[in-house]
Amino acid sequence: MNSSAQDSAFRRIGLPLLFALGTLALWEAAVRFFAIREVLLPTPSAIGARLVETFPLLMQHAWPTVWESVAGFAIASVLGVALAALLSASGLMRSMLYPNVVLFQLIPKIALAPLFIVWLGIGFQSRLTFSVFISFFPVVIAALAGLDNVDKSLLRLCRALTASSWQVFCSVRLPHALPYVFSGMKIATTFAIIGVIVGEFITSQAGLGYLILFASSQADTALILAAIVVLCGFGLLFYGAVALLERWTQKVFGE
Repeated sequence: MNSSAQDSAFRRIGLPLLFALGTLALWEAAVRFFAIREVLLPTPSAIGARLVETFPLLMQHAWPTVWESVAGFAIASVLGVALAALLSASGLMRSMLYPNVVLFQLIPKIALAPLFIVWLGIGFQSRLTFSVFISFFPVVIAALAGLDNVDKSLLRLCRALTASSWQVFCSVRLPHALPYVFSGMKIATTFAIIGVIVGEFITSQAGLGYLILFASSQADTALILAAIVVLCGFGLLFYGAVALLERWTQKVFGE
């Protein structure tokens, strides 16, 4: 490995790790120095100990949060790309639907969460649907931007070769739009998790959101932060999986 590659690896991995470790050390020192009560702010070491102590419980509650988030993200991604393709292909549908998509994007969606409980009940259906609802819009907007920003000369060449609309979409528009689609999907990973957690806050007997709410009622701050650490770990893995999928598609399409 040459020096430039080593420097690049250090910047991508080493610097963030050093900053994170330095922040944790400063946090530990500040809490101990100022004798802050654990109920207000536990030390990272106390959070780590609580995480190890309650790890089976955390994993038990992580499962419903994980599968609902992944399912909501997957459904939102498929629906988002499909709607973007429809809006890109049809000027009539774009004029009719796109302003409404933008309008819904501007609505504070968290405020609508109780409505999903009223409509769909207290089961996983309401949390899953709400997760799809709030993670759907970033995919639509990003995918539509990618489908629209195709080199016009390529489209003229396709028309000259009498390619069908479907052939143009599969061979030109979609491959060009993939970086945009994955940008929207990366944002949607976070939104999908947020949708499930909000639903678990409102009505659930399982999940990390429920566990955080239960721990707050017991003033167990260390458990709250341990659950948040698990959520962060899942979020990183989720984002990383989407990034790996993006790299794989780039290789497949030769970009």
